[in-house]
Amino acid sequence: MRRTSVVFAVNGQRFQISAPGLDPTTTLLEFLRSQTSFKSVKLGCGEGGCGACVVLLSKYDPSLDKVDDFTVSSCLTLLCSIDGCSITTSEGLGSTINGFHSIHQRFAGFSATQCGFCTPGMCVSLCSALVNAEKTDRPNPPQGFSKLTVSEAEKATLGNLCRCTGYRPIADTCKSFAAHVDMEDLGFNSFWKKGETKEEMASKLPLYTPSHRDTFPEFLKKEIKSNGHLDLESNFWYTPVSFEELQHLMAANNTRIKLAAGNTGISYYKELEWHDKFIDLRRITQLSIIKRGENGIEIGATVTISKAIEALKQNQGKNSSEMVFEKVADHLEKVASVFVRNMATVAGNLILAQKYSFPSDIATVLLALDSLVNIITLSKHENISLEEFLQRPPLDSNSVVLSVEIPHKAPTTNVSRKSITKLLFETYRAAPRPLGNAIPHINAAFCAEVKYEDGSNETIISSCQLAFGAFGTKHAIRARKVENFLAGKSLSPAVLSEALKLLGTIVVPENGTSHSNYKTSLAVAYLFKFFNPFIKTSIEKFNGGSNGVLKSIDFNEISVPTLLSSGKQIFEFNEEYHPVGEPITKTGATLQASGEAVFVDDIPSPKDCLYGSFIYSTKPLARVKAINFKSNSQLDGVSAVITFKDIPKSGQNVGCDTPFGSEPLFADELARHPGERIAFVVADTQKHADIAANHSVVDYDMENLESPIMSVEDAVEKKSFFEIPEFTYPKQVGDVAKGMAEADHKITSAEIEWCKVRYPPIF
Repeated sequence: MRRTSVVFAVNGQRFQISAPGLDPTTTLLEFLRSQTSFKSVKLGCGEGGCGACVVLLSKYDPSLDKVDDFTVSSCLTLLCSIDGCSITTSEGLGSTINGFHSIHQRFAGFSATQCGFCTPGMCVSLCSALVNAEKTDRPNPPQGFSKLTVSEAEKATLGNLCRCTGYRPIADTCKSFAAHVDMEDLGFNSFWKKGETKEEMASKLPLYTPSHRDTFPEFLKKEIKSNGHLDLESNFWYTPVSFEELQHLMAANNTRIKLAAGNTGISYYKELEWHDKFIDLRRITQLSIIKRGENGIEIGATVTISKAIEALKQNQGKNSSEMVFEKVADHLEKVASVFVRNMATVAGNLILAQKYSFPSDIATVLLALDSLVNIITLSKHENISLEEFLQRPPLDSNSVVLSVEIPHKAPTTNVSRKSITKLLFETYRAAPRPLGNAIPHINAAFCAEVKYEDGSNETIISSCQLAFGAFGTKHAIRARKVENFLAGKSLSPAVLSEALKLLGTIVVPENGTSHSNYKTSLAVAYLFKFFNPFIKTSIEKFNGGSNGVLKSIDFNEISVPTLLSSGKQIFEFNEEYHPVGEPITKTGATLQASGEAVFVDDIPSPKDCLYGSFIYSTKPLARVKAINFKSNSQLDGVSAVITFKDIPKSGQNVGCDTPFGSEPLFADELARHPGERIAFVVADTQKHADIAANHSVVDYDMENLESPIMSVEDAVEKKSFFEIPEFTYPKQVGDVAKGMAEADHKITSAEIEWCKVRYPPIF
């Protein structure tokens, strides 16, 4: 049976949204903030990168009678995609009316909130970790604590960014729920005083009870068992349950189709075009399964990265392939943040790498393992290598990725007692933040089979696969020339040196790539780090691996664990100014944690309110001839486009007044710098205004204009200076001219050159 309305729950309340008027591009965040009273979900970056909009999403599987709980970024989650799901926000954990949850109380007591904008998202992330820890078969913890480990507690809010509090009290709050936490390791708080025993400290923490709430209401379970799946044909949202239905939907001519699964790609590549059909692939069973077989593991196209990590970590260390899979999983945990990985799919990540040259970690890692991609184009099925997939043109609207196959990797069986064969596998990544949620500067993955000949004290490379990506190229590549050069050779300083030189000529970023030399040098360093420990290694070290996979020598043995920090805070109190210095819970901290604190953007807009979005100049100096919109744009709800010409005669074109002069609100006929405001689009919603501004096309005229000022030298040459207000002049102390004349050492001439850096405008 097919339904024509979206049914879901938010904090136990039932919501049903009928098809008429439902925009398929509406996100869960937009709905929560505009159509409900739950304002704890905040619009921060709008790209899944800050965690301010995180909610707990719960899915019910009636066949297993099981609820799956995980966090998602509501700013990326389409409203139609949560049909049959239950959503929990920070208000759903507790409030002033129903009583605050111990998560809220501990965030307040450990002073883990300042402005409080990001705190509700952190509370939900911690709640998700606690809920899933309770599902494990670990021993029951002491009263007031959870089954969460200290390491898991520290990772609970990874990806939730805070710009004012500092992460120490946030980490302490999370660790206070762990059963085996060292209470003395927890920092300054308002729960206990200095000198109290660990038992006294634990007893004063707000009590945590695991069975505080059911994340999935019973009424929704009954509806899921009795109702069919969603199909909003009048709103362009389709939910096929078989390949036959999918192929029928995709066969339509002159139709712009968007295949939807996690929808996390819009965090990096904004959707600026309208689609005639949204096809949700997640109901097609064949696309959501994970198969383990003799040849490897096959991951369906709609399997999330988080689920793939779980599958790769099963049966850890039993054989060489499982140990390789475990390392792949470790690397995947550095991709994005948890609440993005919970929705993003492995196949979707590879498609972004192919279509948009996305700097994918997954593509690089799987490329080193000779992975395969299954594609279906109408009735044609293909099984191609990932390398070929990345090199092909982007998939058209008639093609769908079915699955990704990661083959088993095992060393060749030894035929001689005098030789030992081992498998090496390692991945590398350099990024602004090593634990994920940051695009890499470069990544690499190496897989090699090496052989040690007894008596020769030499390591021979039987074969190797060397993959590099994200260094400023269209897609991840295999260093084939280096692979062929090393194959069959005995590792020696001379051989490795030649391989590194050859690699330096292959991993070369495209023109215009920033820090290109740095990225090339990193690639060379990674290869050196991988092979150098095995040059003239001893048989004892070589044979130290287990199950045919050689544990990396030296560099893994000294690797520093990524998390589980420890520290101690010591405060000396002076009774002279008592109670100054006493730990006191900030007034309103629990309101911030529960999401009940009202920020400016939480104040409801007036009825029939209009919204706006600026159109900015993209040229340094140009005449603005006209402002149009792309011909294929559907500009819903746009009321007007305002420019300087619309300012009344009695008004002034002034955006702000500063000591250096006034700044215009709009550019007139001449736009003087990139980022200058040209026009203002007014529409019935903020989303419609933003879409219209993004679809604007400005017609510029740059003829008969002097060259723009692009450097300090240009400004000096053209005498373009700010008039410095007199009140900013420093007070003169002494006679400067006399002091300079009497100085023992004088600078007779000097020249300072400012580096030319292009700064993007900040909007």
